[in-house]
Amino acid sequence: MKKLRIGLLARIIIAIIIGVLLGQVLPAPFVRVFITFNSLFSEFLNFVIPLIILGLVTVAIANIGNKAGKLLLITVAIAYGSTLFAGFLSYFTGASLFPLMIEPGTSLEEIAGSDSLLPYFTVSIPPLMGVMTSLVLAFMLGLGLAHLNGQTLKKAAQDFQEIIVKVIEKVIIPVLPLYIFGIFLNMTYSGQAFSILLVFIQIIGVIFGIHLFVLILQYSIAGLLVKQNPFKLLARMLPAYFTALGTQSSAATIPVTLAQTVKNGVSPQIAGFVVPLCATIHLSGSTLKIVACALALMIMQGMPYDFPLFAGFICLLGIAMVAAPGVPGGAIMASLGVLQSVLGFGEDTQALMIALYIAMDSFGTACNVTGDGAIALAVDQLTKHSRK
Repeated sequence: MKKLRIGLLARIIIAIIIGVLLGQVLPAPFVRVFITFNSLFSEFLNFVIPLIILGLVTVAIANIGNKAGKLLLITVAIAYGSTLFAGFLSYFTGASLFPLMIEPGTSLEEIAGSDSLLPYFTVSIPPLMGVMTSLVLAFMLGLGLAHLNGQTLKKAAQDFQEIIVKVIEKVIIPVLPLYIFGIFLNMTYSGQAFSILLVFIQIIGVIFGIHLFVLILQYSIAGLLVKQNPFKLLARMLPAYFTALGTQSSAATIPVTLAQTVKNGVSPQIAGFVVPLCATIHLSGSTLKIVACALALMIMQGMPYDFPLFAGFICLLGIAMVAAPGVPGGAIMASLGVLQSVLGFGEDTQALMIALYIAMDSFGTACNVTGDGAIALAVDQLTKHSRK
């Protein structure tokens, strides 16, 4: 008999519901058990975040650096530009709409500090390095590995990447529902959960609207370049879109994305290069989600969200998520360091970011991979004359 598997999104939703229900009836000693667990897990997360960046970004940069030529530069420039555009569009849309929808309140850290419930005990796990140190070191190592002839250090970096991916897949992702359950249990006990859930529903609606607009715009630009109906081009990519909805993984959707991109008239050679590369470096859907979620949570807590702050955040985010592995929730894991170092997110805010992001994870992935087809059309058109 086949074992029933519950997806990550379903587990997160169940965890939130149970946390809200039990938070109204459980006595303080039981709530403190989960507060203690969350304290330990957040220490582990803070420890592992720089290692996630180092392990994943190093190999990603090394692999990109191994490919040379005009085709790579054009693809990377378009993909990064698309990611940045989605991030800035999300910021300006959210900055216009969210203040009308969200009432600023007390920060989550102040709420936690004002509550009398504390962990039974804490264990400090200091990270080996800061987030920015990790990011700079990853770039230095990645670029160096791309130009080394030897394979020893490259193999070591790939092995370390495998360890980090296993930590994400086998430790962090499975434990996340319990962690988020503890967050909502504590917030319900403190009387804050319902206002936060209302904000969640409003944010998800806005994000879905932005991601549809981004896809239509991407294919409108691609349609102008290739002189074809953008809606027909987008319609041919729907199998990739719905495959990504089901798998929640850009990597797992590559065969379908590749096939539909070729059906849109892209040469097999260009599609075979651009689609797998963009599955790693093009994250417009993920970026717009993270920016919108971060902005909403900052407005809710009364934190400053000026444009210069978010401009730096979006540029760094586009780089950090290049390394997002092809697992559900990989992008938010890769972005936690930037959220912490640039926006000053604490452990409770990071937990809410994870919950809110995963609630829309499949739609962000679908936006990413569908946009890859538009980039392939543009690259094919822009390099057509040079390939003759």
